[in-house]
Amino acid sequence: METYKTTGVCAKEIQFEVEDNKIKSVNFIGGCPGNLIGISHLVKGMEVEEAINKLKGIPCRTKETSCPDQLAQALENYLQQK
Repeated sequence: METYKTTGVCAKEIQFEVEDNKIKSVNFIGGCPGNLIGISHLVKGMEVEEAINKLKGIPCRTKETSCPDQLAQALENYLQQK
């Protein structure tokens, strides 16, 4: 299980697990529960790079980032660490 501390969003942390380059699970700590559970279910089983391409750069209202964008950043960080 990987842990990523978010910045600039309501969720404080993202916990995720990757197996064979596919997202096995995602759990957001804090934030908007319904939306974040939905995102977690949508990306489950998705290739890491595909999730990054779909989520990267999504803003939240006037913020330059969002919880989906933070997940993309967490996954990019994971790939760089590998």
